[in-house]
Amino acid sequence: MSAPRAQEQPSRSGERQPLVARGRRSPRRWRRTAAAAVLLVEMLERAAFFGVTSNLVLYLNSYNFNWPGEQASRATLLFLGASYLLAPVGGWLADVYLGRYLTISLSLVLYLAASGLLLTTITEDGRKSFCGEMPELPLEPACPSADCPGSWSSPYCATTLYLVLLLLALAASSVRSNLTSFGADQVMDLGRDATRRFFNWFYWSINLGAVLSLLVVAFIEQNISFLYGYSIIVGLVGLAFFIFLFATPVFITKPPTGSQVSTMLKLAFQSCCPRRHSSRDSEGAHLLPDQRSHQWGPSPQEDMANFQVLVKLLPVMVTLVPYWMVYFQMQSTYVLQGLHLHIPNIFRTNPSNSSLALRSENNNYRIPEAWLLLANVVVVLILVPVKDHLIDPLLLRCKLLPSALQKMALGMFFGFTSIIAAGVLEKERLRYIAANQTVPQLIGQDLYYAAPLSIWWQIPQYLLIGISEIFASIPGLEFAYSEAPRSMQGAIMGIFFCLSGVGSLLGSGLVALLSLPGGWMHCPKDFGNINNCQMDLYFFLLAGIQAVTAVLFLWIAGRYERTRQDPASQSSSNRVRG
Repeated sequence: MSAPRAQEQPSRSGERQPLVARGRRSPRRWRRTAAAAVLLVEMLERAAFFGVTSNLVLYLNSYNFNWPGEQASRATLLFLGASYLLAPVGGWLADVYLGRYLTISLSLVLYLAASGLLLTTITEDGRKSFCGEMPELPLEPACPSADCPGSWSSPYCATTLYLVLLLLALAASSVRSNLTSFGADQVMDLGRDATRRFFNWFYWSINLGAVLSLLVVAFIEQNISFLYGYSIIVGLVGLAFFIFLFATPVFITKPPTGSQVSTMLKLAFQSCCPRRHSSRDSEGAHLLPDQRSHQWGPSPQEDMANFQVLVKLLPVMVTLVPYWMVYFQMQSTYVLQGLHLHIPNIFRTNPSNSSLALRSENNNYRIPEAWLLLANVVVVLILVPVKDHLIDPLLLRCKLLPSALQKMALGMFFGFTSIIAAGVLEKERLRYIAANQTVPQLIGQDLYYAAPLSIWWQIPQYLLIGISEIFASIPGLEFAYSEAPRSMQGAIMGIFFCLSGVGSLLGSGLVALLSLPGGWMHCPKDFGNINNCQMDLYFFLLAGIQAVTAVLFLWIAGRYERTRQDPASQSSSNRVRG
């Protein structure tokens, strides 16, 4: 009888315990209820996010905007990169001013507003209001010379669309960086195994949202209307916001504890310039424990220990950046490649007049190219429960469970094989194009000249990137959360997602560099298509970068593991995390 009454009181750290603790429900049960609510919100938010990203290349490449293929791919990579790169902003707001709960709530409001703005760009009146009239396209199908600068002119409605995508990226990054840690907070006191399982199911819920988005939203966007598809996205975000507010009584919420960003920067500067220590900083090192306990925030010794942990963690996370460069191709250049492979119809018609055959294609429903992402998603949905309930417990009993760093190295290998498979397929596709063997196909209202290779040949590269997610991304989340000091978990998670965005932006920058005259992705004679590009060489270049950095990662991870096994370092780390 006394336990529930004890939970009514706020903890010493200032966190608010769930209101339902005053009832009959057991702590374990309401913690699981809180975690389930977080997983449901994450599923709906990810369904909305994938609804935007899965067909963003097609949307920008459509007759509404007429963006060239390489510019549409670059915009998608920039959006994906920004949605990760901005993660520290949301983490900083939560740590310093708002706390995670309020930051997530406000981010969902911004998400709802930004997705509504994107919806308005679909209508003709909305585009005219925000972007003006679309300029007339030149009649000539080809650029007169290889040095034609036309591909670098600003595409129609670029300012408005980039602004809307930036707001969406800010909202999505803030939700991602805070909801992950917020959900882990709900089960943290149930033990490390509960935290590990939460991250497994958190990633599972992400991919369940992707299935919902790809099966329903992507199909509607490609075959019926982007207006209906983006309306569903707005509804998904609104539902996620309602569920998050409805579940408020069962959540454990923590107040803002302050940011250590300035402290870490100061310590980094002092390590480079040791003569510039201030006398005020050195005073804290000689305080007695009783005197130190009355100070707000961590002591100087704890700050230094946190800084040392950060210095060890950063090289591990930085060497994951090339993996993210490969990973985000799944939603950009893989999609662009799929649009130029033969996509079969779901419902076929047989027009009596052969001259109407191409026109009748527009009345058929084609398999959405974004459905190829389902190969990636299904692998995660199947393997995560199998891994969680069968493989991991078996390996744990046999004392053969690999560390998070070993899993991440294996994930890099599968990412490498995925991009190699994409390069081989693209090389074969270009062989058909060189022989002038193309198939005209209408996707929505847009005409693409595809190679007579079935889009199903893309399945291996999607399967391999899905397997790489299980071994690289999920253990990466677990590693960032569990290895970080308690006072820096939000910051470390933000850095992890930020570096993911760096990988996407580097991929976008590489595409932009290769789109310059003379580059592999420069194909002005093929407006809207990529048949005169050399995207296979781009894929092989990414594979080479991934292979080199994987070797570097193995060396850095080996050093990190040896440092962790050192008794002195281990005891210091335990004190910091405690």
